[in-house]
Amino acid sequence: MTSLFDLSGRVALVSGAASGMGRAMSLALAEHGADLVLADLNAAGAQQTAHSIQQLGRKAIAVPCDVSSPDSIRALFSKLDQEFGRLDFLGNVAGEGVLGKPEEISLDDVEKTWRNLVYGRFCMCQEAGRRMIAAGRGSIVNIGSLASISALGRSHIAYSMAMGAVVQMTRELSTEWSALGVRVNAILPAQVLNPSLEKRIEADPGLKDRFLQGIPAGRLGHPNDIQGLAVLLASDSSSWITGALIPMDGGNLAMNCGGTRRYVDPVT
Repeated sequence: MTSLFDLSGRVALVSGAASGMGRAMSLALAEHGADLVLADLNAAGAQQTAHSIQQLGRKAIAVPCDVSSPDSIRALFSKLDQEFGRLDFLGNVAGEGVLGKPEEISLDDVEKTWRNLVYGRFCMCQEAGRRMIAAGRGSIVNIGSLASISALGRSHIAYSMAMGAVVQMTRELSTEWSALGVRVNAILPAQVLNPSLEKRIEADPGLKDRFLQGIPAGRLGHPNDIQGLAVLLASDSSSWITGALIPMDGGNLAMNCGGTRRYVDPVT
């Protein structure tokens, strides 16, 4: 029996593939049979991910890419065309925001955040969408954030505005492209332990406990938490799922602001 989660013969492109959720997503797709194009500013890290995938018996190439630059993105897709000639799945993961109080953040930093998280993500979607529409099939996943649908405060103004745009981009693209065979969904993580968050926690040791107060599951996210969702949305098992905003948050969104998570002593 053919598995609904089988990605054999398919090609995926994942940005931010050198570390964190991008690397975890890439490995999961390869484990289910996909070949990969791995994009990241960190060329050495992307190459390490490619090596891990090659050890699984899949083809993988690493391509340096700045997701805030359309020229860099177009060069990435040109390499995809040369090496594979098709695209079945896009994982739009890369891109960071700049923190700053609303009354203080510079407009340059707002624009930088927008270019990283909105402008670049749309350019990636546009290039992928053109190829997928021509093929009559494909799946795109944009990594958003709970900050797109609820406010975080803590100087996240530029990031939250950008992620709000990513959510609406996802809905609009799904509406435009679903009848053409192209599905577009978004995964909205809460706090996931990536290199950037780990640096923030190291600088502010109390930050982790403040985050955990709002996460009923009692732990922060790990990059590997995205793997099952990525395979689901890349595969035929999600053929009627499009335009969805899927929280990946340990129950964060579900808990009322006055709620208190249940504390359980760790098993020793």
